Amino acid sequence: MSIETISPLKISHIRFALFDFDGTISLIREGWQGVMIPVMVQLLLRAPRHESEAELTTLVSDFVERLTGKQTIYQMIRLSEEISKRGGSPEDPLVYKKMYLDLLWERIRGRVAALKEKSVVAETMMVPGALDILRALQQRNIPCYLASGTDEPYVLDEAAALGVRPYFAGIYGAQDNYKQFSKRMVIERIIAEHTLQSGEFVAFGDGYVEIEEAKAVGGLAVGVASNEATRSGIDAWKRKRLIAAGADIIAPDFRDYQALLKTLGL
Repeated sequence: MSIETISPLKISHIRFALFDFDGTISLIREGWQGVMIPVMVQLLLRAPRHESEAELTTLVSDFVERLTGKQTIYQMIRLSEEISKRGGSPEDPLVYKKMYLDLLWERIRGRVAALKEKSVVAETMMVPGALDILRALQQRNIPCYLASGTDEPYVLDEAAALGVRPYFAGIYGAQDNYKQFSKRMVIERIIAEHTLQSGEFVAFGDGYVEIEEAKAVGGLAVGVASNEATRSGIDAWKRKRLIAAGADIIAPDFRDYQALLKTLGL
């Protein structure tokens, strides 16, 4: 499947763009669900009243997926709530977040090191065509911003390792004080600072958050239904979720970036 137009496009002149990071640009954290979900299930199994491991896996998978795109802390807040419901005494959600991030780092540290040592080609750890579309937007003088639910220090470090930092006018990630950051705040700031009108802003992302927030301010939304594991084809679950969130366009990746930009009037 190539580029799919979901709804009629009302384009005036796109002036600014926003990208999600993980799953939209970067594949460094591919497989993170396989780290987060099992550790949450194990913590829930310690609660005095708990279901079977299979039932808890279904429960956790559901809320992890539904909260994907928001800051990681929201998944940990939900975990704490579920532990309480089962008679447990949860830790502060920040404790669970650190536990998860430490485990995830064990999975991805070799990827980051290989990028920094240049023993792998950066594009092999990116959504196909991501670098091409960033270059093309830069050539068209479209300022791009990056907003991620991953903690900001990690986003900055991994964006640098991939060599994409120079393509962004601003890079924003989650904070320990989670109320200080959201993708909505970033989008609203861009809209306000540059007095953007309807149809002058576009967001690219593989999660529902950036899609919904772009549509809320009259922007265009490109859903990137990337298959992170294979770097090829489309992720049917992502596609369904992105369409439900209001995506105007669905693309599996950015291989056909020229056609995608043409569809956006660029």
